[in-house]
Amino acid sequence: MALVLDLLRTAGTEGISRLELAERTGLTPQAVSKITARLRADGLAAEAGRRASTGGKPRTVLRLVPEAGHAVGLHLDRDELRAVLVDLTGAVVATRHTSLDLGAGPENVVAAVAGEAGAVAGARSPLGIGVALPGPLDHARGVLHRVTGFPEWDGFPLRDALTRRLGMPVVVDKDTNAAALGLAVGGAGGAGESGSFAYLYLGTGLGAGLVVGGAVHRGARTGAGEFGHQVVQLDGPPCGCGDRGCVEALCLAAVARGEVEEAARVLGTAAGNLVALLDIDRVLLGGRTIAAAPEVFVRGVGAVLDARARRVGEEPVPVRVAAAGVAEGAAHLVLAPLFGRTDG
Repeated sequence: MALVLDLLRTAGTEGISRLELAERTGLTPQAVSKITARLRADGLAAEAGRRASTGGKPRTVLRLVPEAGHAVGLHLDRDELRAVLVDLTGAVVATRHTSLDLGAGPENVVAAVAGEAGAVAGARSPLGIGVALPGPLDHARGVLHRVTGFPEWDGFPLRDALTRRLGMPVVVDKDTNAAALGLAVGGAGGAGESGSFAYLYLGTGLGAGLVVGGAVHRGARTGAGEFGHQVVQLDGPPCGCGDRGCVEALCLAAVARGEVEEAARVLGTAAGNLVALLDIDRVLLGGRTIAAAPEVFVRGVGAVLDARARRVGEEPVPVRVAAAGVAEGAAHLVLAPLFGRTDG
């Protein structure tokens, strides 16, 4: 059923016929008819008109009913909270934005987050809540680890705390993973279903969302993507994580000094390590710091990657800014499994 539902989603308002669904899923026409009948009975699918056939009577086409279900996506940054309500296509139907102090303590933050989730949902009963925030964290259990600069969150069971408070399913993931999922689902990653990309997010911190083979890569302990805390200068300045010379500390220090070109060069060096390690198709950039000087970062990161490609005799990896909404991606943590995506 999930595969049929996903094909209805990707078909858009034009819809898709039962015969096409059978051809693309490999299911029998009878099986497709049973599935679509159930989807229509549940209000998830509806007729979208008729399409001319090469022979016989015109085919009835079906479409997804976007308003048949909703999900809430929350982006908890260190100093702000953005909440969105999306329909089944991922289109935003409501949004809220407020300041947030992640250092106010878990209980205070949970209360604030629950209030915003309820406010953005309004009278609707969402399928669930997706929450994205800085890592590291355990995605499978919804438990935070030691968030850089906020030791009080270490070991806090955020998913269970919000589930008890809101009385509905909650999924928790890193902000970079949520953004990468949103890009992958929407096809904005540009690498195709089986492609790979890294989404590098530079805001109040630095992290990466990795998509490999068309799916978000989280690793054995769901901790992959702690990109900002790779050491690139052994005798470098101390980082909030307790190490020295981390790319995050170097990038943010350069930005604070007004040396954006230097920040881009450092980011490019770290991106080069990632490209060499994973052999990814492209590098996507995002986050409020990137948004403040997008051309500088694309040029600076691209120059480092191009130089590396020339040294090893490879084609350079493309670099571009991607408009990835973390809150929107967080909503896809709830929606993705509905459409058969296991990386949600």
